[in-house]
Formats: sequence, structure tokens, C-alpha cells
Amino acid sequence: MNKIFSRIESAFTSLMRQKSRTILTMIAVAIGIASLIIMISAGNGLKSMVSSELEAYGTDIINTEVRVPGKGPIGSVSSMAKITTFKNSDVEAISKLPNIENHYSFVTGQEIIKNEGNAKSVMVLGYGANAPLVEKIKIKEGRFYTPQEEESITPVIVLGSAIKEFLFGDDDAIGRRVTLRNVSFRVVGVMEERGASNNFNIDSIVYIPTLTMQKRLLNTDYVIGMSVSVEDAERIDETKEDIVELLRERHNISDPDADDFEVMTMAEAQEMVGTVFSAITLLLSIIAAVSLLVGGVGITNIMYVSVVERTFEVGLRRAVGAKRNDILWQFLTEATILTFLGGVLGVIVGIIVSYLIYYVAVSFGINWSFNVSIISVVLALVFSAFIGIIAGVYPAREASKTDPINALRKE
Repeated sequence: MNKIFSRIESAFTSLMRQKSRTILTMIAVAIGIASLIIMISAGNGLKSMVSSELEAYGTDIINTEVRVPGKGPIGSVSSMAKITTFKNSDVEAISKLPNIENHYSFVTGQEIIKNEGNAKSVMVLGYGANAPLVEKIKIKEGRFYTPQEEESITPVIVLGSAIKEFLFGDDDAIGRRVTLRNVSFRVVGVMEERGASNNFNIDSIVYIPTLTMQKRLLNTDYVIGMSVSVEDAERIDETKEDIVELLRERHNISDPDADDFEVMTMAEAQEMVGTVFSAITLLLSIIAAVSLLVGGVGITNIMYVSVVERTFEVGLRRAVGAKRNDILWQFLTEATILTFLGGVLGVIVGIIVSYLIYYVAVSFGINWSFNVSIISVVLALVFSAFIGIIAGVYPAREASKTDPINALRKE
């Protein structure tokens, strides 16, 4: 044990003789480690942000959306704009399938909302009145509209918190009137504040009944999708297949590649999101690891230069009885300490920057989480020490091979 402490003390002494070089090398390592921590944290933060949005739906939910056959992801704007085959009659037929408990269909649009001289462009979601029975919709003031109001095509509206603030400030909005495309809507509710997601402020959305939006604003009879909850979650896959078969039959589709719709359970969506973000995090981590390996090459070069500069010192130590193994461990210890300290500095910087990213994101209303796992920190430190060992092996071996006579002659 005393021998180990002696090696560490000797390594520190040698490193401090070249403070500038030591500090610069530590910074190079710290940048790689900090990048690794930041990228893993950012990946986890992004994953949690998307996952939190999916948590608005339960695992007993099946979502069906239109798509261009064989093209595009679920719900892409281009896909939805080109498909008008998902009719209200399809929604009604699906709702009558076995194991369907609750359902709602939806359409979207961009409109100008007005009130007493105030006007703002908003995203309008035509949501079925039963949406709160399927997903988590939290009302802060008032209520959500009723099935009776939707069936009678009543012009009622629920405002996002940011829109309510813009139009009415601190005044009560319930019962007040707003205008969409020259149609007067009565405010019946205000949503709880939810913040931003994917650079979009969810609180700037307004909700009106699906049928009201179709008949009073869009003059259509089709939707872009629907969500259903099932009675028996264990039969959810069976119910999903029932929906697929029903829509293929109603749309006269025999080739699955020609499907103009996509059906997915929320469990599948969550699994897909987890897979995608795990891959993204892995890719970012590999990029950061490459920068760390580049730093390791720099350490190898610096340690080799150090060996050359300290030829006389190594020769003198060999002359007074130091063994090749002692010289080998001396330089290995120096390289390991150098990268380990750089790793510690990188972890500190990485945590600070990750927190700053979290702070800025939250300041802009983005639902971000500060997530720096202990495992990522430990792995970063272990990896940095490992890089130090690898980077120091060649210079250390060269130093241990130094002939003491030739080394003393060079001085």
C-alpha cells in the first residue's frame, strides 16, 4: 500500500513540474467527458419529454390515424392533408366493435381567434366530447363540452391557458365569447397549464367539438384519426387487429401496403419512442467517445514527449536501483491520474451544462427533465481512467526500456 501511495505522490510531483501542459491535457479530457455527460443527459431529457406526452394516454389506448399508403410517419402533416377517406361512418363502425369502451375522433386546423380587438393565430383541435374518458385532459376552470353539445353542433370552446391569458388576462373567461372564422363560440372551459413540447406551446391550443369543427368551420365529413380505450387490456392486440380488418374492408384494401391508415397501441408507441431515443443517445455517446479517444491520442503524444524530456531522470532512477516495472508504473500512474482528474473536471462541467440546458428549457416552457444518472457519471470516470491507461502504455513501456548508461550520457 505504501508503494502505491509513493507512486501516486511521485506522479503528482512530476505532473506539477509542467503545470501548463498538465492543465491543457486535463481540459482536453474534460471536454470529451463533459460532452459524453451532456449528450447522455440531453438524450434522457428528450426521451422523458416525449414519454411524458405519451403518458397522457393509458396502456389500454389504441390510436388510429390516416397516412399516405406506404409513406410517412403516423400523423405527419403531409400525410393527413392528402387522405380524406377516414369518414365519420368509419369512426361509428369502429366504436361498435367488441371490447371498445370509449372513443373520440379528431381533426385539426389553424385559425385566427378573436375577442374584442385581440386576435391570434392558434392551433384548433376538433376533439370528440368523450376525449376526457380516453386521455388525461385536465381542466383548470369550467368544464369540457358534453356529447349533447357535440351532437347538436353547438359552438362551444375550451381554451388553452396561454390563449385565455392573451384574450382575457386575469378576467374570468367562462361564458365569454370568442370568434373563429366569423363563428361565435362560447367559452366553457380553460385547460391547465402544460408547457411546451417539441418547440410547440401546448397551452396555445384551443379545443372545439369534432362535429362542430367539421360542420361550422371545415365543411367536411372526415377525420384525421381517432383514439379508443378498451374494456379488456389483455385483448388490446386482438382489438387492434379488428380495427385493421374493419378499415381494410370498408376502404376496399386487400394489400396491407396500400393501407391509408395506421393503427398503433400506446404500449407500442412508448416502446418505439424508447427504442428510437436509446439509439439516438447511443449515437451521441459514440460521437462523444470518439472525441475522448482523440484526447487519448493527445495524452499518448504528451506522455511520449515527457518520456523523452525526462530521459536523464529515468536513467538516474535506473542507475540507483529502480526496476523496469517501477518506471513502467510511474508513467502509467501519471497518465491515469491525468485522465482521471480530467474526467472529474469533465463530469462537473457536464453536470453544470446539463443543468443549464434544463433551466433554459424550463424557462421557455419546455417540459424538460434534469437527468444525469449515477451510472453515466461512473462510466465516464472509469472510461477516462481506462483511456489514460491505454494512452500511457506505449510511453511507459518505452520509458521502462531506457538504458541507464545511454540516458545519463544524454545529459
